[in-house]
Order: sequence, then structure tokens, then C-alpha cells
Amino acid sequence: MSHDRFGNRMQLYESWKADVLKSLEDFQNWLDNHGFEEGETDLRLSETRQALEQDRLTLAFVAEFSRGKTELINAIFFSHYGRRLLPSEAGRTTMCPSEIFYDRQADQPYIRLLPIETRRDETSIAEFKQDPIHWVTMPLETDSPERMAETFREVVKTKIVPVQVAEALGLYDESQDPNFKQRGEKPETVEIPMWRHALISFPHPLLERGLVILDTPGLNALGNEPELTVSMLPSAQAVLFVLAADTGVTHSDLDMWEHHVQGIASHHNRHLVVALNKIDTLWDDLKDDASVDAGIETQRNKVAELLHIETRQVFPVSAQKGLVGKVRDDQALLARSRLPELESFLAEDVLPNKIQVLRDHILNEIGGLQNETASILESRLKQTERELENLKSLRGKNADVIQHLMKKSREEQAIYLRNVESFQASRRVLQKQAKAMLDALSLEAFDRLIEKTRKDMTGAWTTAGLKRGMQTFFDGARDTMEQVSQQADQTRTLIRSTYRKFHEEHGLPSITPKVFSVDSYNMDLQQLLAEAEAFRNSPITTMTEQSFVVKKFFISMVAQARSIFFRANQEAEAWLKEVMNPLVQQIKDHKRV
Repeated sequence: MSHDRFGNRMQLYESWKADVLKSLEDFQNWLDNHGFEEGETDLRLSETRQALEQDRLTLAFVAEFSRGKTELINAIFFSHYGRRLLPSEAGRTTMCPSEIFYDRQADQPYIRLLPIETRRDETSIAEFKQDPIHWVTMPLETDSPERMAETFREVVKTKIVPVQVAEALGLYDESQDPNFKQRGEKPETVEIPMWRHALISFPHPLLERGLVILDTPGLNALGNEPELTVSMLPSAQAVLFVLAADTGVTHSDLDMWEHHVQGIASHHNRHLVVALNKIDTLWDDLKDDASVDAGIETQRNKVAELLHIETRQVFPVSAQKGLVGKVRDDQALLARSRLPELESFLAEDVLPNKIQVLRDHILNEIGGLQNETASILESRLKQTERELENLKSLRGKNADVIQHLMKKSREEQAIYLRNVESFQASRRVLQKQAKAMLDALSLEAFDRLIEKTRKDMTGAWTTAGLKRGMQTFFDGARDTMEQVSQQADQTRTLIRSTYRKFHEEHGLPSITPKVFSVDSYNMDLQQLLAEAEAFRNSPITTMTEQSFVVKKFFISMVAQARSIFFRANQEAEAWLKEVMNPLVQQIKDHKRV
């Protein structure tokens, strides 16, 4: 990269992760060896290490049909096979979302395919991933690029089914069928994708280092599988929206952009760029290079203006010429394809940003623990210095004076232990307050909200009824999050006052306790609500009574909202278990006096 550049960056990324994992292990050993063994602390370090080990860099490619999206993936990542690894020839197009990655737990490379019939179930793709029994698994023969490419063609397979079957799966709508509009008759059969989702694992160097590629189909698939829009695309570190220079921004491109893609930019630390593909269609042997480049730049500016983004976010490329240039080692053709410019962006912008996000997460999780440990060590040091001064002052003193000092020390210890009882009383108050916060965040309460919404919607699986259900559900979720926010504020105030009391009344070092806030979860919930609003106003729901699709969307939204509350609940529980540990450790140290 350019493949080498991205590969080198991925290698540095892996090395950085290995160094951080070693540092976390060293810190854990140091804590264990110096009397800081705490179950909650060990758990926090273990979870941080696990999250780092399992972290992936996800790049999502999104486009309407025939924009050259899969060809772009072949050109950027798989050119060293000397052929098109993923099917991208004319007439072949991605029919189901595909995740390409490396599964460290698997015995061999594979393709797992989820049958399209699973759309009848109210089970999310994420849930299906937990149980391989629902998938058709095929081995990948990685020693033969030809046989591997042949297996990949399964992803684009379709089948002919009766129209009633397609309707039951939400894959046919007469109001969107131009033939039905003209003749007023439904077809007897229709062509539908054979598979709903594909998981592809094989040992590619970049994939082994944590790269995941998400290849998505066109607008209809994004609308028919709301989980893509609600969950998969927002979780990617970068989304590449692919357009074709020979068609420009079509109506369907704009629909896809406005209702499924552009909202991703509002997610934290997410890159959203446009690949203006097929610029080779603008090449003209009768024009000089400057004129051709000017024409490409004009097209680039038009795209940026239509999509309301900055010009620097639009990368003109020719995936086909870039792939040929790499396979034939034609550096001039590769440079003219401008593919290296896009690859440089992935290497120099997306990957460093991913590292920064990880670094911030680790500092948030472990930085406070290091500060707490440093404060406790400072307290121990000061206490040891005081004891040393007391011992020095006893030199030459007679036994009566020593006896007096020992009596005074016992009295001070008794006073201190009585004050410890005050701490226990404060802790009981905190536990009561914490219970109120966790009750508001409990999944049982949230599941009751889900069940109530579903009961209210029973018998009303129409687009209008589902829209009302979504509004009711999100009103309840928003009210719950507001209640949690108030409880969290009260809990933080109580904890800070307890720390301040022991600092002021007992002279313990001042420690700022770790803070828990629901702000980030509230932002995620608001973003989810914005996506629901965009969906309600999208062509999928405004032009037709697509109750099947809206129902799927609602199920996806509920699953995502539940995930937000689950993560908030987990963080709140962990925070409450460990937030008083620094103070408890100081009390233990004081008892040793």
C-alpha cells in the first residue's frame, strides 16, 4: 500500500496494543505485590485487557448497485492474489451484507451464510451470530485463489420464489413494482437473495491484525435490514460511501446518503468519506492531463456540494485501474487511478484516530486507578514519616513518658475507630442511594417498557401503528434515562461529601473519586432517536405501507436501545463496587498505625 503503508500502520497498531497489554500486566503484578489486591480492581484490569485484545478496526463500504464498491475492496486489500478475490464482474453484485475478518477461534477459514428465510424470525443478526447452528458453513481453500474465489460467489447467489414467499419475507412490495403499476398484476415469482448475511473468515495479514471489512448491498438492502443502519454502520471506524463518476449522484444515491449514511458523521470518532469511483470514464485521450484533471475536480466539487460535505472528504478513484496497476505492477497506471490517495487517508487518518480512541478509553479506565494508587502511596509515605519522627522523639525518654505516649495513641485509635463507624453509616446511605440508581437502570424495568410497548401495539402492525409505538417507546426510554441522570447526580454528590468528610476530619489525603455519568449513553440514545426519525421520513415508510420492514426496524431499535441501557447498567455497577475502594484502602492503612 500504499497497501504497504496501511499494512505497516496496522503492524504498528498491533505492536502498540502488545506494549499496552504488557504494561497492564506489569501494573497488575505490581498491585498484587504491594498489597493492592482488590477483586473489583482485578476485574477492571482484566476487562480492559480483554477489550484491547478483541478490538477490531472496521471499515464499511456502502453504495448503490454497480458503483464498483466490491472492486474497490479488491483493489485496496486483495490485489496481491493477482485476481479479483471477491466477485465484482459485470452482472455480479453484492446481494447480502458481508463481514470479512479473521476468526482466531476457528480451526479453519470459512464462509458462514445466514439463510434469507431467517427474516421471518424476530431475531437480530447479532443474536444469530451467537449460534452457528443457524448458518450454512463452507470451508475456504486458501491455498487456491481460484477455488476461494469460486466459494465467494455464494454471496451473490439468488433464487426464484413464489411472490407470496417474497412478500412474507418483506422482499416484495407491489407499490414499488413498476410492472404492477402498469399492468395491475403481481408476478407469479420473483428473484430474491439466497442469503441474509455472510461471515467470511480467512488468514489475510491485515485481517489477522484486526481489520474487519463490512461490504453492504444497495439501498433496498439497507432499508430491508435496519440493523445495518442502526448498529453495524455506526460501529465502524470509517464508512466509505461509493459513487460512480459516470452517473454522478443519482436520486437513489441521495436517498441512501440522506436516510442511511450521513447521520453516521454525528457519531463520535467516526470517519465518513466518499469514494468517487470510475474516474477512468472521464479519461479522454484527445484531452491533455490538465483538462482531464480539471473535469474530475469539477465532478468532485459537485458531489461535495450535493452531499453537503467538504471537498477533502471526496476521493476520486478508479478501483478497476488501480487493481490492474497493482496486479501488473504498473506504477504509472496505479498513480493515475489515484487509489494511493484514498489508501493514504486510511493509513494516516483513520488508523491513528482509532488508536487515540483506544488510548482515551484505557486512560479513562486505568488512569483513575493509577491516581488512586498514587494517593494511597503518598498517604502511606506521610504516615511512615510521622511514625519515624515519633520514634526519633522517644530517644532518651524514660518509661513513664513512653507509657503516656502509648496511652495517647490508643485513645486516638479508639476515636478513629468510632469515626470509622460513621463511615459505615455513610456507606449504608450510599448503598440505599445506589440501589435507587440501579433500579432505574435495571434491565428488568427496561424490559417491562418493551413489553408494554408491544402489548399496546398488538394487532396494529401497520406503518402508522408502528410509528406511534416507536414514539411511545423512545419517550419512555428518554424519561428513564433522565431519571437515571438525576439519581447519578445525587449519588456523585453523596460520594464526594463522604470523601471530603474524611479528608477534613481525619486528615486523609484528598482524593477525587471516579465519576460516573450517563451523558455518553444519553447521547447514544438521542442519536438512535434521530435515526428513528430519519427512518420514519425515508422512502421506505413514506411511499408504502411497509409494515414488515418497519416492524424489523422497531425490533432493531429496541435491541440497540437495550444494549445502551445494558452498558450503562454494567458501568454503573462496576463504578459503585470500586468507587469507595481508595477510601477503604486509606482506612485500612490508618488502622495499621
